[in-house]
Amino acid sequence: MTSHEPHATRACAPSRAGRRPTGTSAWLVALGLVACWPQPAAASLLSGEALDTAANVVAWIALIIVPLVAIAVFWIVHILPEKIAEQRRHPQLSAIKTLCLLSLVFGGLLWPIAWLWAYTKPVLHKIAYGTDVDETMHHGEALSPVADAREHDAAPDDVAALHARIASLEAQLSAQDRAPHGGAG
Repeated sequence: MTSHEPHATRACAPSRAGRRPTGTSAWLVALGLVACWPQPAAASLLSGEALDTAANVVAWIALIIVPLVAIAVFWIVHILPEKIAEQRRHPQLSAIKTLCLLSLVFGGLLWPIAWLWAYTKPVLHKIAYGTDVDETMHHGEALSPVADAREHDAAPDDVAALHARIASLEAQLSAQDRAPHGGAG
């Protein structure tokens, strides 16, 4: 017998076509028939009170959470040009901020203009001032009244000086009132 010829034991093996299904195959066929058995139709996994509760939860989410998220996303998208201009130290940042606020009022119609403006190089500003970036120390705080108020808090010495000035002006007024008026008659 050569190595290329099949072994003699294989020729004596029974063919698979004549075999009966084994126990595992019978169970798989039975399981397939049960799975295909028609079931009553159900519109939901939930029923009764659980279905009402789930519907209430979905309604509250749709009425409250979705609009709040939509407003937040709308607002975040509309301040992007402002953030871009601030990051790029755009010299016309306050105008871009104003345009972003106006865009919120007008439903987003001005937003593309603010977006383009934030990415442009201000040529006329560069011609006039020699640079196309804002080099001030507190860039972007011009429209922030709270930051401006904190930055310009009056020192106690300034308050004392103002009180002294008011006292001297009151003294001058009282001296003028006591002095006889020289009337031309």
